[in-house]
Amino acid sequence: MNQRFRYRTYLRYALISGSLAALLALGGCSADTAKTSGTATPAQAASEPQGETEDIAPLGLGGQILPDLEDVELPEDAEPAPEYLREGVRHEIVKKLQQRLMDLGFMDNDEPTDYFGQATLQAVKHFQRQNGMPQDGIVGDATWDALMAEDAKYYAVSKGTEGDDIKRIQQRLYELGYLAKADQVTGNFGDSTEAAVIKLQEVNGLNPDGTVGKKTYNLLYSDEIKPNYLSYGEKSEVVLACQERLKELGYLTTTPDGAYGQDTVIAVKQFQARNDQVVDGYLGPSTRIALNDPSARPNGLMLGEQGDSVTRVQQLLSKYGYLNSANVTGYYGEVTEQAVKNFQSRNGLSADGQVGVQTMAKLTGDHVKRPAAGSTGGSSGQSGNKGGNKGSSGNKGNQGGSSSAPKAPSGSGVSALISAASSKIGSPYVWGAKGPNSFDCSGFVYWCLNQAGVRQSYMTSSGWRNAGRYTKITNFNDIQAGDIVVVNGHVGIAAGGGTVIDASSSNGRVVHRSLSQWWRSNFICAWRIF
Repeated sequence: MNQRFRYRTYLRYALISGSLAALLALGGCSADTAKTSGTATPAQAASEPQGETEDIAPLGLGGQILPDLEDVELPEDAEPAPEYLREGVRHEIVKKLQQRLMDLGFMDNDEPTDYFGQATLQAVKHFQRQNGMPQDGIVGDATWDALMAEDAKYYAVSKGTEGDDIKRIQQRLYELGYLAKADQVTGNFGDSTEAAVIKLQEVNGLNPDGTVGKKTYNLLYSDEIKPNYLSYGEKSEVVLACQERLKELGYLTTTPDGAYGQDTVIAVKQFQARNDQVVDGYLGPSTRIALNDPSARPNGLMLGEQGDSVTRVQQLLSKYGYLNSANVTGYYGEVTEQAVKNFQSRNGLSADGQVGVQTMAKLTGDHVKRPAAGSTGGSSGQSGNKGGNKGSSGNKGNQGGSSSAPKAPSGSGVSALISAASSKIGSPYVWGAKGPNSFDCSGFVYWCLNQAGVRQSYMTSSGWRNAGRYTKITNFNDIQAGDIVVVNGHVGIAAGGGTVIDASSSNGRVVHRSLSQWWRSNFICAWRIF
């Protein structure tokens, strides 16, 4: 009796008898995952390797190929598992595969699933590439053994490596000024990329070996990264030109002088937040390109925002007598809004209570009209000056350099956010994608918030740990619909009823699923937007 026939016989016996004993007898079999149906799709047939295929390493009692029968309902005519794991397979063993890929840095952190999708395929290929194996994305016994080995190596790339992941690394090196030109973002790890990595490692106190391993990769997206470009303390004509543009767009509240001071850092962060850039306060190539783009979005502050930019505006309003100094809080409340309206009326502007380009230009200009005689600079009891929404626990300012963001109208915000998220269920997961047709986890949150009227900059999942301006939820049981749920390496949108909508790498698409024990175990915090 050949192995496949023997497996089929034992499977049928187990299904009929309801016992696992027959399945456990197959501990030495090499078949691995169960297909969702007995017939291979054309795509699966096309990807079928020629000749003999390697088998998954035999699994015994500690990790049987099939899940427990009392937990999984299988049809009586279920086909035996294929002899390898590949794209399109659904099986419990895929969870173990994904978790290992995540642990080793080849796959974004997420709740493991039984689905072998495109993200899993790419992760397997990158692992195979690093270990000198054929990059077919198929997990047979050789790939499985290498993955599960105690000495399996963490993700690392160096000179001579090619791939889509290299292109992402190069793009970040370019943004940080370590790669000088956009045409160096090629996906090929050559001499220029190696030199850029070594320079980055030297500037940031890492071993300059030219390899992007765990420490270097994590540093690339850290708030602590030191760029090789324009930053605090520098002075040059290039800085002056950027300041003049920031002033023109309403972000800089001081006179351009060519010196990269704290005012410039604040202005750059505010610009980055409103123009879909990584909010780091550095003038890297991508920020400069966005800054000089004719379609660059100008500044605008309004009721509900908070942060350093709000503080600067309040200080100017106080300087000219429109706002009591006690109301310089960093939060744009009703008193600040009224002070802005009074300033606008007095200085010949449309009194809408929002600080746009014209209001900012007038406020930072040389011919400011002070309040008329007898008027006051506002009361000392600014409404909601502790930040966040009415009744919130009170965030104390804008932490971590994140942008301020107005809230959508109360009562409609949560439903609008969940509606936007629900409309994208099933959209493909693509690393770094921000919509509208594909997303990664943080890109999905970014897109949905902006659709719901919240002007929120793009932040990675690590950036969401310190969003700052929203009400922070630290108890998992207190999560409500509309909250942004932050877990280790991942982020999603709470949809109510103990569920979440997120762009899932392990599912390969945007899904609506339960806030399971995995989410609880990896929970960091949540942010209440509305």
